[in-house]
Amino acid sequence: MTTSPFTIGIIQDAATNDVAANVERGVAQVREAAARGAKIICLKELFNAPYFCKSQQCDRFDYAESIPGPTTDAMQKIAKELAVVVIVPLFERQAAGVYRNSAAIIDADGSLLGVYRKMHIPDDPLFNEKYYFTPGDAVPNAHGTHDDRADQIGRLAKQASGFHVWKTRYANVGVLICWDQWYPEAARITSLLGADVLFYPTAIGWHPAEKAEWGDAQVEAWRTMQRSHAIANGIFVASPNRIGHEDEPNTNGITFFGHSFISDPFGRLLAEAGTEEAILTATLDPKLMETIRRNWPFLRDRRVDAYAPILSRYIGAA
Repeated sequence: MTTSPFTIGIIQDAATNDVAANVERGVAQVREAAARGAKIICLKELFNAPYFCKSQQCDRFDYAESIPGPTTDAMQKIAKELAVVVIVPLFERQAAGVYRNSAAIIDADGSLLGVYRKMHIPDDPLFNEKYYFTPGDAVPNAHGTHDDRADQIGRLAKQASGFHVWKTRYANVGVLICWDQWYPEAARITSLLGADVLFYPTAIGWHPAEKAEWGDAQVEAWRTMQRSHAIANGIFVASPNRIGHEDEPNTNGITFFGHSFISDPFGRLLAEAGTEEAILTATLDPKLMETIRRNWPFLRDRRVDAYAPILSRYIGAA
């Protein structure tokens, strides 16, 4: 576990169809977050594109790019210049026919530490993610390490997704993506791997027809679930969401609800946004994790000998 305080930043904004402009704006936002003191900065899910999963359109696979690739190259450059860690969520083309909802983790020297690939893939009206994304592979792997660029592609090709923690210059970083945030197993495993903070880059919003009845409840459920991960694991949580309305022909589209936040291990909100564009920062002190885990030793008291049933899809009544 990291011992010194560190400052993080999360970026809440909208995206257009212009990938190059989205990346350019993302670089500027990373620069602004760094100017505010952030040393670890996370962008929203699929940050450099519109949320294209609103329908099944084969040509939308063209939004995908390789890792390393042009977007990670741009972010590696700014990370090295500013000496910051950047988490870069984007649509990854891993191979022909294999596309992932991914996040590249770039260290403060500009090196590409690794890639997290979203493990839980939803399939709901206007969230047609199973059409586009192969889920991350559930194979354990070692923590991220530095490599020269010449070794990056080969190392990343060998790296099964699974759950990871990356030892960055400033802290041990865990990354999960959007739908992963509803699963306590993902948060627990990543915490047990030694994360100091869990980042949840997100693209979640309202179906406009449902907003009046369900909108407030959906936002509160989303935040409460992730704050519960912070409490249950004695860890910091940071969730940057998308904002803005995105149209989709023959539908009402999606209005992404923002409300990005940073939570401490008590579930207290250290920073929060509404539905406007925002850059949130907070300084996290790992000593608080130590104090909370000493007094609420949930990890110590786990009955690992009794949890085999969780590996079943459904158990049912005896």
